[in-house]
Amino acid sequence: MDAALEEARLAAERGEVPVGAVIVHDGAIIARAGNRTRECNDPTAHAEIVAIREACEKLGSERLTGADLYVTLEPCAMCAGAISFARIRRLYFGASDEKGGAVTSGARFYTLPTCHHAPDVYPGIGEADAAEMLKSFFKKQR
Repeated sequence: MDAALEEARLAAERGEVPVGAVIVHDGAIIARAGNRTRECNDPTAHAEIVAIREACEKLGSERLTGADLYVTLEPCAMCAGAISFARIRRLYFGASDEKGGAVTSGARFYTLPTCHHAPDVYPGIGEADAAEMLKSFFKKQR
């Protein structure tokens, strides 16, 4: 999670919402990313999706079976869907997102009968650091 927090810090430095993600496969980080929605003018460039794209490219597959995703904020519905379709094995996330989250908050995507694959979910990893980074970022924006 420390690597994901570093990606979130770098995202904040770029003026992005500070969310970072890393994907681990066979004990090594194979992809890392922070939010890039503003930089790329792309609403789908959330940290999770950017990292998933990088990992799929690296492995030469649209499936990331056996990979684990660490992300600093609870994924939204779009990212939860991408995680499911990529067949991520485990999802570790930091801060909960009661407003926009879709894993343990909101829609709870992985409990829906239309969800084809649900990763094992481990919330609250590095939660205090992730939440503080987000609070500080938005306080500066106001």
